[in-house]
Amino acid sequence: MFGQDKTDEIETLPMVPLRDVVVFPHMMIPFVVGRPSSIKALDYALSRGKRIFLSAQHDATHDNPAPEDIYTLGTVCNIVQSLKLPDGNVKVLVEGLERARALEFREETGHMRVVARILSVPDESDSGLEGLMSKAIGLFEQYVKLSNNLHYDAMLAAVRVEDPSKLADTIASHLVVPVEEKQNLLEIVSAQERLTRIASILEAEVDKLNVDRRIQGRVKKQMERAQKEYYLNEKMKAIQKELGRKDEKGNETDDIRKNIEEARMPKEAEEKALQELKRLEAMPPMSAEATVSRNYLDWLIAVPWTKKTRERKDLEAAEKILNEDHYGLDKVKERIIEFLAVRQLVNKPKGPILCFVGPPGVGKTSLARSIARCTNRKFVRLSLGGVRDEAEIRGHRRTYIGAFPGQIIQMMKKAGTRNPVFLLDEVDKMSMDFRGDPSAALLEVLDPEQNNTFSDHYLDTEYDLSSVFFIATANVLHTVPQALQDRLEVLRLPGYTEREKIEIAQRHLLPKQLKSHGLMPENVTFTEDSMEELIRRYTREAGVRNMEREMSSILRKVARKVVKEGKGFTVELTAKNLNEYLGIPRYRATQQAERHEVGLATGLAWTEVGGEILPIEVTLMPGKGALRLTGKLGDVMQESAHAAMSFVRSRAEEYDIKRDFNRRLDVHIHVPEGAIPKDGPSAGITMCTALVSALTGRRVRRDVAMTGEITLRGKVLPVGGIKEKLLAAHRIGVTTIILPRESEKDLADVPKNVVEVLNVELVDHIDEVLKIALLPPEPPQTEVAPEGTEEDLGQLPDGMTH
Repeated sequence: MFGQDKTDEIETLPMVPLRDVVVFPHMMIPFVVGRPSSIKALDYALSRGKRIFLSAQHDATHDNPAPEDIYTLGTVCNIVQSLKLPDGNVKVLVEGLERARALEFREETGHMRVVARILSVPDESDSGLEGLMSKAIGLFEQYVKLSNNLHYDAMLAAVRVEDPSKLADTIASHLVVPVEEKQNLLEIVSAQERLTRIASILEAEVDKLNVDRRIQGRVKKQMERAQKEYYLNEKMKAIQKELGRKDEKGNETDDIRKNIEEARMPKEAEEKALQELKRLEAMPPMSAEATVSRNYLDWLIAVPWTKKTRERKDLEAAEKILNEDHYGLDKVKERIIEFLAVRQLVNKPKGPILCFVGPPGVGKTSLARSIARCTNRKFVRLSLGGVRDEAEIRGHRRTYIGAFPGQIIQMMKKAGTRNPVFLLDEVDKMSMDFRGDPSAALLEVLDPEQNNTFSDHYLDTEYDLSSVFFIATANVLHTVPQALQDRLEVLRLPGYTEREKIEIAQRHLLPKQLKSHGLMPENVTFTEDSMEELIRRYTREAGVRNMEREMSSILRKVARKVVKEGKGFTVELTAKNLNEYLGIPRYRATQQAERHEVGLATGLAWTEVGGEILPIEVTLMPGKGALRLTGKLGDVMQESAHAAMSFVRSRAEEYDIKRDFNRRLDVHIHVPEGAIPKDGPSAGITMCTALVSALTGRRVRRDVAMTGEITLRGKVLPVGGIKEKLLAAHRIGVTTIILPRESEKDLADVPKNVVEVLNVELVDHIDEVLKIALLPPEPPQTEVAPEGTEEDLGQLPDGMTH
């Protein structure tokens, strides 16, 4: 509640307007008077009882304020002391007496006077006033403690008063608040209302001061830490200088700059490295950001930009090394020699990207090592099995915590040269998820047109991979994306023949295992028949890994006997005593049929572990023409059986088969070893031969094996795996092989010693197959018929019995 006039006491007084100062009753305040009109008003007051009216200006910038620029409510004061200063100003000390309101402003002889009405303080005896006073005093104590501008003891002494009005004016005069806020407090006449307003102001000011103190404390701690680090760093520099050592950080940056120059980076990479070094110099040495920059520079320097190994281009020496390390694999060796020949003619040919595809254990990885050895290049291997993150190839960006380059750059650093042999192992076993597709990232790496500007996310600069000899390996190709296959030169390693396995065992595996088991060649000898038995009955693979494992098992037992009986112990392993060391055979040896039989034809099949013979049986039963297929046959093989059946029915009369046989007979085709899945079209002519044999009663030759796809017109189409199939036939003693004529070109891959002992018949039509495979019909034999009529049992073709 603002003050109300409670008395008719009116007084005319000289008036001085004040800038940024509000004078409260009961308070003494000094100020300086400099305006001529204010000095005249002061002189007039000193000559007339020393009473003067003081009021604040609305705007402190006005030098000659008009009456409307001055607050009407001010304070009647008593001049306690005045002192004229040398510059003409007057320093005055006044004591506030009472509040007063200016009713009229008058201009008098160069100064201003006011007609003022004195405002009396209302008598307040409220019981809540004492609590309000205590609250205000408590808040003011906190305010004084937090404020750096007020003397704590003096302020507490000043507020030890019992008069609520005087207390309120004392606190208000010491508040550091704007003039407008102090003027509002001056205009509140009621002590209770004034104390309430002061308490709310003090609460807000105390909160502000607490926040300021917390902020100031944090800033002070940071400054103290920075000052401490600076002091310790300066002290370390002084100690190092005293010891005659250079500054460690300066020494480090000089070393890095020297290493950047020696790395002979491309211009773009060097500019990036120098820019990063400049940033590193401006960082505190122990900061986390400095560690990130230092690691980045270390990687840029460590990667081989120009260093290359001198390549061996001697074709004879390279061929000799390849033959020492591997037996067979003539096509792959020929490709390597061709590559070296091109290197002699062209200075900078694009790096080849080979892909070795073959079953496990055929020597894909060891062949890559041999290539590195014969070309005198460094060798690095990156296994891609199970990799599903694109960042494994390209790396992470440096914004991530713990970022590193991708495996390509890491392996290049490990190689130390920019032209190593780089093996990408198990490229068919990559997968993908939400983190990206690593096979897509490999497209750039394995493209000779693009890999000279390979970009790693971490290095963030182009790196040249065009001099790298990339070699990929895979077990199968169908899981490799087509775009990636298109960038690879595929060389197939189908597996070793039995003869090759024996040579590999004698030349490489046996000496290696004897050395690793501490045995001498005199302690154990393997005969050739023991090797054949080991390959046929104890392993079933295209490579030699399991064979080496079985040989290791034998040599462990031999080593035990050598320890017991002495170093003079010797043993000769043969096919007969092999089971004493390896136990009973794990696999059944596939044999050709013991005699010529009706409805049994020998086919040839390809598997991942090599070729196999595939006997196909056909039997007839009374029925209504159903065709039953068993032996875990795949969809394609079942369709081949139906195609063969349809062809036989369409040509029944030509083969002396009754046209309506399908109405009276059920046909069952079975492929033995029913637990093993089988599929593919290559058994088509074998099924057709067995069907015609069963329906005509003509026997199939036991020494004939065949492979080929059949059509509804009886044509024989080419199939794959010819080399492995012929080796399987040769192994079991089959002498005549029937092949599609279009597969003649594949005979070039078959070893000459195998082709020379086999009679290979090339055919275009199934009629030619039947002419070769079926024996002439035998004369019918008379047998005692069982009970019942022939009609009850069904009539079978000539030459067949129930």
